[in-house]
Formats: sequence, structure tokens, C-alpha cells
Amino acid sequence: MEMSEQIGELAKALSVAQGQIKGAMKDSSNPFFKSKYADLSSVWEACRGPLSANGLSVIQTTCDAPNGGVTVVTTLAHLSGQWVRGSLTLMPKDQSPQGYGSAITYSRRYALAAIVGVAPEDDDGNAASKDTAAKPSTTVKIDPKAKKEFVERVRDGLASGDEDMVRSLWAELGQEEKIVLWAEFNSQERSAMKKMNASA
Repeated sequence: MEMSEQIGELAKALSVAQGQIKGAMKDSSNPFFKSKYADLSSVWEACRGPLSANGLSVIQTTCDAPNGGVTVVTTLAHLSGQWVRGSLTLMPKDQSPQGYGSAITYSRRYALAAIVGVAPEDDDGNAASKDTAAKPSTTVKIDPKAKKEFVERVRDGLASGDEDMVRSLWAELGQEEKIVLWAEFNSQERSAMKKMNASA
């Protein structure tokens, strides 16, 4: 994390903005398991107005990272000239333009949500009762091809030490899917994921 010499005005403006920022709606479908997540547009929708109203802006740029990765640099700036900055690096699934585009979008979404404090929110207004959520069914059906691809991507992330990718993959799963997929990994892999705060 980098920042300007002073951030008092920025911190004051952000504290007001965060009181106005709403949760980002989970209105997009996970391509693996059809669960819902808040996409980049939803995160922007949740914070754009409050940020602008309080003299705050977000700048996101990209640069190459070692070993074929891509880094998104996110700067939160205040009209006073004060700023804070962080970077997030991900490895694309492959070296294609689509692979890099997907990695950049992932990075932009998570970095934006983190720097301004946006949290995802169910698009049904969290209507599900706690009693229903307390006992998730493990009978959820997962397409074998999607399961294999997900497990391979997580293992690639574990092998390369890409904690951000592993966490982001797990973050978009529903609880039932996490329970089912957790069983696909051995004890060493589970231990590594727990250290990355990515688990069932």
C-alpha cells in the first residue's frame, strides 16, 4: 500500500462516502456453477455516486507482472490531491487476450471493492432465512467438466502461490458448492487453502 504524505481529508471524505455506499448486488452468474456474484459493474454501481459526491475518484491502470501475470494498480484519490494506492496481481488462465481480459476484470473488481469497502449483497434482499441456510444440502449437482476445470484452476493457483486467484475462485461459490468441491482436494491442498483463507 502506498499513500500521499497526508490522507486526513481523504479519510474524512471516505468515511462519509462509506456511510452512503450500499452493498453490490449479486446479479451475475458464476460460469462454473451458476451461483450469483457481484460483477464489476455492480461494484461500481454501489459506490460511484457516494464517491463522486464526496470528492473521491478511483483510477485503475494495468502493467505487466513477472511470469506472465498482470497487475492492476488501483488509486483512490481525493480532490485535495491526497491519495492511497494498492496493486493486485493475478495469473491469467492462459496467454490469450481473453485470458488476460478475464484476469484484469477479476483484479479490477476485487481491488475496487477492497479500496472503497464495498461488500456483495444478495439480489433477493437476503430473503433466505437463517434456518434454511443453517443446513446446506450437499446434493447440489455440479457439471463434471466444470468441476474438473475448477479443481485444475485452484491447483494451478496453489502450485504458483497465487493466493488472490485461489481466494477469488472460492469467493464466487455458494456454500453447498464449496462443501462438494472441498472433498476433491487432498489434505495438503486443503491446508494450503486454509492458509490462504479460501475454504469450505
